[in-house]
Amino acid sequence: MLKVKNLTKKFGELIAVNDLSFEVKKGQVYGIAGPNGAGKSTVYNLITGNYSYEGKIEFDGHDITGLPPYRIAKRGIARTFQVPEIFPSLNVQETIRVGSRFGARGGLDLKHSDEIMNFVGLEEDRLQHTGLLNLLGKKKLMIGAALATKPKILMLDEPMAGSNASEIADLMVLIRNINQQLGVTIIIIEHFMKVLTELTETLLIIESGSMICCDKPEIVTNDPRVIESYLGDSYAEDK
Repeated sequence: MLKVKNLTKKFGELIAVNDLSFEVKKGQVYGIAGPNGAGKSTVYNLITGNYSYEGKIEFDGHDITGLPPYRIAKRGIARTFQVPEIFPSLNVQETIRVGSRFGARGGLDLKHSDEIMNFVGLEEDRLQHTGLLNLLGKKKLMIGAALATKPKILMLDEPMAGSNASEIADLMVLIRNINQQLGVTIIIIEHFMKVLTELTETLLIIESGSMICCDKPEIVTNDPRVIESYLGDSYAEDK
């Protein structure tokens, strides 16, 4: 469904992404992890058209290399951010409808927007101003607005950051439901390895913009290169 081929991004002399290639299959939950500064969010910014780059990206059988973000969104790729991006002056219902109005193929779909609002668990907060939501509510709202675009792929950037154990469990259930009930392919960047090992089918580890390992989570987390560069000896000892 998504093929990334020889992706390279330089910021001056800094190589943020270095000849990276990987493939995400339809229906997968695909994980990406690595040390801080490894280039994970930059990869997201390249796929969604925020930066120019070297290499090629194919989505759903079409070359999307160099397309602007709005065209990529309308083709069916949506994303969230590490820090929830919301419209503080709008309420929950209005915010999700913004996603539908500007991102969805076919434009505003009120029925679908309300269904998504209910799906992510924000029906009771529909008239609440977004700035008054707690962190979990803001994360669900950002996911809801992304889902309102009717994506084929949803790219989540560290959705568990700052969350407690109960909130993480809640978000994991939501992500599974998005994948299994809505049929949306998921790509997730995350630091919590337990989340990745439980949610994902394939796990890509990158460092300095390059692939270290890509395989099933149980294979990746036992790879000596991954333990040395990212997980650390304490992780291996605790397993």
